[in-house]
Amino acid sequence: MNLKNFLSIILLFVGFISFGQINSEIEFSNYANKQDSLMRIAYQNLDTATYGKILDKFVLSYNKLDKKTQIAFEPLLSGVYYNFSCTYSLVGNNQKALEYLEKSKFNDYGHLLVDTDLDNIRKEKRFVDCLNYAKKYFLINLEILKKASEYNVNEKKIFPEFTYQSYKDTNLVKLRKLYKLDSIAGNGNEISKFINLMRWVHNNITHDGTNGNIEKLNALDLISTCKKENKTLNCRGLAIILNEIYLSMDFKSRFVTCLPKDSTDNDCHVINMVFSNTLQKWIWMDPTNEAYVMNENGELLSIEEVRERLINEKPLILNPDANWNHNSSRNKEDYLISYMAKNLYRFQCPINSEFDCETYKKGKVVKYCELIPLDYLGYKNIKKNKGNGVLIFTDFYSMNPNDFWSKPK
Repeated sequence: MNLKNFLSIILLFVGFISFGQINSEIEFSNYANKQDSLMRIAYQNLDTATYGKILDKFVLSYNKLDKKTQIAFEPLLSGVYYNFSCTYSLVGNNQKALEYLEKSKFNDYGHLLVDTDLDNIRKEKRFVDCLNYAKKYFLINLEILKKASEYNVNEKKIFPEFTYQSYKDTNLVKLRKLYKLDSIAGNGNEISKFINLMRWVHNNITHDGTNGNIEKLNALDLISTCKKENKTLNCRGLAIILNEIYLSMDFKSRFVTCLPKDSTDNDCHVINMVFSNTLQKWIWMDPTNEAYVMNENGELLSIEEVRERLINEKPLILNPDANWNHNSSRNKEDYLISYMAKNLYRFQCPINSEFDCETYKKGKVVKYCELIPLDYLGYKNIKKNKGNGVLIFTDFYSMNPNDFWSKPK
């Protein structure tokens, strides 16, 4: 298994822990990125000695963090242990492979089922025990989602209407012309244009979940910086780019943060929803994984529909070419069932879908709406303001999916 691939899955949200992130988290995140690169090289070279030395220093640094910060980075620690297990398995040291797999407490059941790096230990009883441990978490996550099936469709709307910036905006016009997006979209139908534009983002921007994003969070600056400096972005960065690309092509869209129930769990995923005038519904698009989801008839689904189908165990089909950085393929088991089932509990997105939405500017107000199920005990039907001295955030909470998933006007 590719080390970078796994860390990208578990740390999709590390770059967005909070805008008020404390220094120890920032410093450790920067340190972890460097160690990740070194351990990645050791994994690729099957160099267990070097990996072990880097890992020992990494664990010492991790143990010096305060408890809250340790909890935030537990998925990262699990990842480096897991990949050390993979490295040992590939060189035939089964005992060490099992030892570090147990240390990792790895709980991605779908991935354990298909990771060929661990084939050497797959028949060992200790591996089966680890698999059963992960399966328990998989069943727990699915059960959590099933308990969250109900909303309050009668709740009165308390937040402003969602808005979508006009494609005539100067910056969006510049984006469309600079990257010849009309040509990239092609001359096919609406759905083919959605997919072509999503694939262009996927093919041109490298994803790395362990990295944050640059200061200016808009497609023009993000794409330019990535090309000039060979930078990578986390899932939020890719989704922001695709959102502004869709807007520039006169497609109504939002980027959506998909969140777990546990508010202390910093792992989430950010994808896109784009409105199809042909189908009269929203469509799931994920530029990080070049992914969209279909039903048994090959019809593209929305985020809302995928959630409902997971809860009711209805058929879901992932496009066969879904992948991460063209480095590893995605399948329904690891992407939808093991990973996204956890992160389809709550949803958050900006109320105003527009260019440069989240770039820091003093006094700027960014409004968000979060959709939560009846099951969510942390819910308060109020708006709250928070800020970091530069940006001001206004959060609205809603239990009415009809409002949150409303069609653009």
